[in-house]
Amino acid sequence: MALHKQTEARCRLRVRQIIRHICAEMGVTIVNGALSRDHVRMLVDIAPHVSVSDIVRRAKGRSSRKIQQEFEHTRKRYWAQCFWQSGYFSTTSGNITDDVIMHYLDRHAHTDSFSPSA
Repeated sequence: MALHKQTEARCRLRVRQIIRHICAEMGVTIVNGALSRDHVRMLVDIAPHVSVSDIVRRAKGRSSRKIQQEFEHTRKRYWAQCFWQSGYFSTTSGNITDDVIMHYLDRHAHTDSFSPSA
């Protein structure tokens, strides 16, 4: 059981690395975020010419491919299935303050946070 938790933690950390790399490639700044067992929450600063759907498509596609290549148990589990669900949620921070968003993310962040200091 402990081995499974260690592998899962390594897998989540690898997902975080991949997403950070993709965001850096695209000029997207990750302000804060939390990586849960089954989804990712992020507050990002995106230039107007970069589409959210393109970021999500790249992050999901590349992380799915790399995780399944690097972690054999995921390859077996997700054979002929999707690693990520097809949808995503996105909104601007104009309707609520960044402080509210940061508080929300901090409530969900543990050792697997996306914050620049982590």
